[in-house]
Amino acid sequence: MRIGVPREIKNHEYRVALTPGGVRELVTRGHLVCVESDAGIGSGYTDDAYREAGAEVMADVAAVWAGTELILKVKEPQAEEVARLRPEQTLFTYLHLAAEERLTRGLIESGATCIAYETITDAFGGLPLLAPMSRVAGRMAVQAGAHSLEKAQGGAGILLPGVPGVAPAKVTVIGGGVVGENAARMALGLGAEVTILDKSLARLEVLDHRYQGQIRTVYSTRETLDAAVRESDMIIGAVLVPGAAAPKLITRAMLADMKPGSVLVDVAIDQGGCFETSRATTHAEPSYLVDGIVHYCVANMPGAVARTSTQALTNATLPFVLALADKGWKQALAEDAHFRAGLNVHAGQLTYSAVGEAFGIGTVTPAQVLAD
Repeated sequence: MRIGVPREIKNHEYRVALTPGGVRELVTRGHLVCVESDAGIGSGYTDDAYREAGAEVMADVAAVWAGTELILKVKEPQAEEVARLRPEQTLFTYLHLAAEERLTRGLIESGATCIAYETITDAFGGLPLLAPMSRVAGRMAVQAGAHSLEKAQGGAGILLPGVPGVAPAKVTVIGGGVVGENAARMALGLGAEVTILDKSLARLEVLDHRYQGQIRTVYSTRETLDAAVRESDMIIGAVLVPGAAAPKLITRAMLADMKPGSVLVDVAIDQGGCFETSRATTHAEPSYLVDGIVHYCVANMPGAVARTSTQALTNATLPFVLALADKGWKQALAEDAHFRAGLNVHAGQLTYSAVGEAFGIGTVTPAQVLAD
């Protein structure tokens, strides 16, 4: 199979979909990998490293897209990339369609087969291709939030761990999943006073046992959320409804109850954000103020630590990429129900119901697609 790896063009996106090591695995199986020149430079991988792994490095981005059957990316395709897609191609990347109606309709019109990393499942109910970037984003959320608390960034001028004689900052994490746990772990390690809110008592019990009571675990209700808004110096939004838009948990009216200079970090911004006042930002201008509250809403947070993120992502995606390359999308998805859950768009049809519900678009099931 001919596989294309274009350079990411989203603002300040430095990751690449495949490391040279991943290229070598594909080449040894007889596949041809075409990598756009400088695609890996932001992650520290030179064109020569890809050539040594057996890739064909191409300066012409149009040739990378036009001459390949499987396109591997990191972020959702931008408008000019959607225009390059053809019906006979398979696109494998993060899509986050529930927050992007224009993208959803563009992919439907392309006729291509589009498989989303973030909706592939596993036997344990997890999201194995979302998890590595969730770990990165969760840990980065605390770094970003700590910086945003500095006075020069519009924050209250609070040092996260405090110092002897001065209390540490209070950090609340909404959501106890992969992002939430990694954020809480990082905040705890930096010396903050940490609380996790979640609606799953089973998950809260796991976290309480794992951290031996060092992290407060609180069942999420409107009352406990209101208390967190009043008391916290930093709130990290880490909620996830797989494949669907994030619920708006903190409204603009609630900002009036927050301490001036407090920080909201919205890790759910890829899915539309979980704060009413959230809007996607970039690493170039990562934060903004609303009613005296700092909002950090970078939509591709892991892109800032591209080397780590690219390696972690390739580790997770490579088995699925190999299956697509060896078997083709139809056989690979037919043989693996968890992989099949990643199918979002095929041949002009939407195949993910949560996205269809968000935009009023009719859907078919992946099983119906495979039966055709």
